Amino acid sequence: MSRPGFLAGTLEDGVKRTLYLKFLIAYVLFGVFGFIAVGTVISNMTLEHCRRQRAQNLYSEATQIADTYATDLYNSDATISTVQRQLTDLARYMEATIWIINPSGQLVIDSSRELAQGEEIIVKGFDPTVTGGTFMVVGDFFGTFSEEELSVFAPITGDYKVRAYVVIHTPMSAIRVEANELLNISYILLIILFLLSAIILIFFTELVYIPLRKVTTATEQYAAGNMAYKFSLDSDDEIGYLGAAVSYMAGEIARSEDDQRKFIANVSHDFRSPLTSIRGYLTAMLDGTIPQEMHEHYLQVVLNETERLTKLTNGLLTLNNLGGGMMLDKADFDINKIIRDTAASFEGTCRAKTLAIEMVLTDEEMIVNADMGKIQQVLYNLIDNAIKFSHNNSVIKVETTEKKNKIFVSVKDSGIGIPKEDQKQIFERFYKSDLSRGKDKKGTGLGLSIVKEIIRAHGENINVISTVGVGTEFVFSLPKAKVMDETDV
Repeated sequence: MSRPGFLAGTLEDGVKRTLYLKFLIAYVLFGVFGFIAVGTVISNMTLEHCRRQRAQNLYSEATQIADTYATDLYNSDATISTVQRQLTDLARYMEATIWIINPSGQLVIDSSRELAQGEEIIVKGFDPTVTGGTFMVVGDFFGTFSEEELSVFAPITGDYKVRAYVVIHTPMSAIRVEANELLNISYILLIILFLLSAIILIFFTELVYIPLRKVTTATEQYAAGNMAYKFSLDSDDEIGYLGAAVSYMAGEIARSEDDQRKFIANVSHDFRSPLTSIRGYLTAMLDGTIPQEMHEHYLQVVLNETERLTKLTNGLLTLNNLGGGMMLDKADFDINKIIRDTAASFEGTCRAKTLAIEMVLTDEEMIVNADMGKIQQVLYNLIDNAIKFSHNNSVIKVETTEKKNKIFVSVKDSGIGIPKEDQKQIFERFYKSDLSRGKDKKGTGLGLSIVKEIIRAHGENINVISTVGVGTEFVFSLPKAKVMDETDV
């Protein structure tokens, strides 16, 4: 298995075995621990809440009974039978058992039954302090009941002493039934929440996991070298941005590889042609095919070819240095002077083609802030190009203009022009349009690439305007020096 395939497979398996699986495990654990929590912690909390609530209600009733019926009984304002009937009706309504019991533990009234005349029932071990500072107690109430009861105390006072107690009993089983009903609501809410979480899981699957799988699959294809693989994500969020970034990255890598192949092909072609010529001429001179008297002529041809190779090599080295990050030595200088000096270096070439270089320069001085040597190279390449592709007896115009804080330099010829379809490609390395191939026999196709890189390193722009048969104009911008603003003031 190849390394890229292994890497991509690992990425995809990682998504399968970790991300989605972890999310599913978290979802299941959420449900399991949710039910455990409801069945234990929330169950106990609900039961305790219901017990306290029930006790509070019973205590309120017990206090009211102690202040009314029981007080009337001990003040001889009501008989035991009258109070018995009242408490029996009240106990039936409350679904509880009401007692009135003396501090000694003797039962005076029991709402669940009528005590016979002379019948004496004593709760053995009765101790009203068993509540421990509260008003309730849970248990069998000193062995009186067979099941667990909630018992609430309220004292009956008179003459500044406790004369008896109102005790209300209710089964804990009834409280547990009430708590379970509330607990069922918690279970239903948990189930609803669990189902709603399933919707989140579905959304996660559709909006996150599946797009990530697509990105992972695309990454696998790209890692395997299939840069032509296409995929798309219909999403405007971060996942969609990730997919677009991966797709763009693959496109850039593919373009880079294509440029590299073209670069190698162009370099090979541009080196092979002069080397073939040099080899052919030298071989012909050595084997006598070219007579002795013609050697000087062909040696000059060989010399020209070596100069072409030197120029090509220097251009490649320049581009390589530019691509690695250009170091600029910026300073203030007069761009008009650089234009005049550069144009003067082409005097002999212009005389041979009967060309004229017309300079339309704004002001006597135009001070810019840039790398003077590299800008001079830009001007040299542009004027050299204009001379190569201009017709004899024509004019090349170099012009400077000032707009706001920029200085614009224009180099315009009236030559063969550049076809519209070629204008976007002329700054690419080794590119030559069909019209220029016949004219520029010695060109390397690197001049405009160097120009573009230099101007871009300055943070400026260069544009081309051209019409076939009419001419071509290159315009680039440079930052105006601050000293110019001070002079204007």
